[in-house]
Amino acid sequence: MNKLFFDVGTIFCYECVTALRKFIGSVKGVASIEIEEGKVIIEFDPSLIGEETVSGLVRDSVEKLGYKIID
Repeated sequence: MNKLFFDVGTIFCYECVTALRKFIGSVKGVASIEIEEGKVIIEFDPSLIGEETVSGLVRDSVEKLGYKIID
């Protein structure tokens, strides 16, 4: 399993946490999603889903909720 870390810099509201867990967590190859203290941590199986795909999925999902990933 691989992990990707994303810094959002702010704490998500409860509804946004639920939406991210439901959407990203349901993607084949994503093993877990942790959201804490302005960070999103994704654990995934690289044999089922690529790092670039996971990264794009997280970025798109976070931005649709009105937040931004800090590079």
